[in-house]
Amino acid sequence: MTEPIITAQTVSLDVDAGADPAAVITALAERLAAAGRTTDPDDLASAALEREAKSATGLPGGIAIPHARAASVTTASLAMARLSRKVDFGAPDGPADLVFLIAAPEGGAAAHMKVLSSLARALVRPDFVAALRDAENDERVIELVTEAIDPAPAAPNTTKENPVEKEPASATAESPPRIIAVTACPTGIAHTYMAADALKYAAERAGVDFAVETQGSSATTPFPPDVIADADAVIFATDVGVKDKGRFGGKPVIASGVKRAINEPDAMIAEAVAASRNPDAARVTGDGAGAGDASTSKSGVGIGGRVRQALMTGVSYMIPFVAAGGLLIALGFLLAGYEVANKVLDDAGTLTDGAYIALNNSLWDLPSGGLLEYLGAVSYATGTGVMALAVPVLAGYIAFAIADRPGIAPGFVAGIVSLAVGASFIGALIGGLIAGAVCLWIARLPLPQWARGLMPVVIIPFFGSMIVGGLLYMVLGKPLAWLTEQMNSGLESMSGGSAIVLGVVLGLMMCFDLGGPVNKTAYLFATAGIADAATAGTAQYQIMAAVMCAGMVPPLALALATVLRPALFTEPERENGKAAWLLGASFISEGAIPFAAVDPFRVIPSMMAGGALSGALIMAFGVELRAPHGGIFVFFAMNNWVLFLVALVAGMILSAVLVVTAKQIHRSRDAAAFDEIDAVAV
Repeated sequence: MTEPIITAQTVSLDVDAGADPAAVITALAERLAAAGRTTDPDDLASAALEREAKSATGLPGGIAIPHARAASVTTASLAMARLSRKVDFGAPDGPADLVFLIAAPEGGAAAHMKVLSSLARALVRPDFVAALRDAENDERVIELVTEAIDPAPAAPNTTKENPVEKEPASATAESPPRIIAVTACPTGIAHTYMAADALKYAAERAGVDFAVETQGSSATTPFPPDVIADADAVIFATDVGVKDKGRFGGKPVIASGVKRAINEPDAMIAEAVAASRNPDAARVTGDGAGAGDASTSKSGVGIGGRVRQALMTGVSYMIPFVAAGGLLIALGFLLAGYEVANKVLDDAGTLTDGAYIALNNSLWDLPSGGLLEYLGAVSYATGTGVMALAVPVLAGYIAFAIADRPGIAPGFVAGIVSLAVGASFIGALIGGLIAGAVCLWIARLPLPQWARGLMPVVIIPFFGSMIVGGLLYMVLGKPLAWLTEQMNSGLESMSGGSAIVLGVVLGLMMCFDLGGPVNKTAYLFATAGIADAATAGTAQYQIMAAVMCAGMVPPLALALATVLRPALFTEPERENGKAAWLLGASFISEGAIPFAAVDPFRVIPSMMAGGALSGALIMAFGVELRAPHGGIFVFFAMNNWVLFLVALVAGMILSAVLVVTAKQIHRSRDAAAFDEIDAVAV
């Protein structure tokens, strides 16, 4: 490293930095700015506070470790404060007097991430924390931190511990249980490694054979297969998904959020040991075993949260099919015209479509419309085939998110049957959830050991498919098909004010969380409407146009705002503004996230206003869009691309003006406050 991670300028001993986490984090960010480690302390503080809002960073023992990545950070750095007035950072045992702000540059090198994780791991050692509290000056703190980050090589160990040969899987009762763990947090800087070390020390105290895989920002080294095979139980201490969870299939599991491993490591080790001896313990889904539910009541994710995660998983897997299929259909229309979807074949009035043309003609036997008609028919036929998979994929991966791989086949069955009975995407949503729940229930049934190997590949797919298919055909199919028909009829009958109100609501949803669950719900509503080519009509295509137009507004509006008033934005924001032009034009709403994360109270309402205007205008103009993605680059899939641009530009200008005005008012108030302070001082 060319620069030390901590210097005397970034250490504050026995100071009163404020009464709440925001004040302390802001003070530490300013120390880093004074030391030349960040170009924008407000940007760094905002990023750290945003991370703090997701999950408090207080730890047992009077410690807090807020951390963030920010584009304004020039080099990986640490600011430390020993507080004279303790501040509550959400730790279970009370407020903190030792606060460490870890600042990492955006896209920081792996070496920097390893440095930061080393410090985080040291903070779970009581001797290290005690030495920091006893330190008399900045130099002693720097010495302790530097030693924790880059410890001196240990002297060779001349005494050997009693070697114990590794016993085979049929170990004797005296052998300690073998527990393995996976830890992971969203940022992968601190909590991942602190949880790992907390569990490691707890395992040492309990006399347990233990190994851990940290899935953090530093390079991850997966467990060798033999370590997993020999493990008696596994702990998942994660706030994000476990990478390649199927490796642990069939192992007894204790699952929780990463903070529980830091706060209650001894309890988690004890629970894992108990699970290793309990034949009825929850087990990891995946290859090699019929699966139980890989979660516990203490995981921190309730039923509602798991349902939402499952639905979002299904949507994320469905979107590529809808996007590819929709774009291929749109390309078919561009080449062969809209009549390729419903063409009169002969004088008797026989109707056909692109699939018939594609199958009954060739490059050397072209249809009457020539080469373009044939190529358009091929593109249209391919697109409709891909779109036909969208509903089964939605249901299949909803079930997969709940029951892992054994749930995929029953989930796909739910989607296929939903199409057969006319329940479309509503049937897929409900059927996918039912399929996942049924597969989990089957997985928990007590079976002889010889039968458990058949669970994931035979028993669960067979009985799950039979149950969910029977339910949809015999019980749920007709009610759901009726509901789908009523919804489609209601949408088709919308006109005037009701259609405009729907456009406003969709516009607000698309701009509310910029790629989050609300945004994805609106997008699902739109894409599901055009996914079923048999039921899609004018209203569905207008909804798709409103959703896409509103979703393009935030990045384009913020890009325009950085041009109109560049002084109101930081240098990183101005750079993000340049990229936002292309992101917005491509219908990537997430291009606005860097702006909303720093200043949500002024950015998000401004974007919602513009999105609502664009959505309303699209519905008022009757603009239709037959492609689910692509932004302005799929203009050929619109019935009136000029009016689409009018609606887009109107929403973009409104949002840009509002966000510039809001930021200017905020800046003026700050300036007035400083003038008042100066006047009092004089």
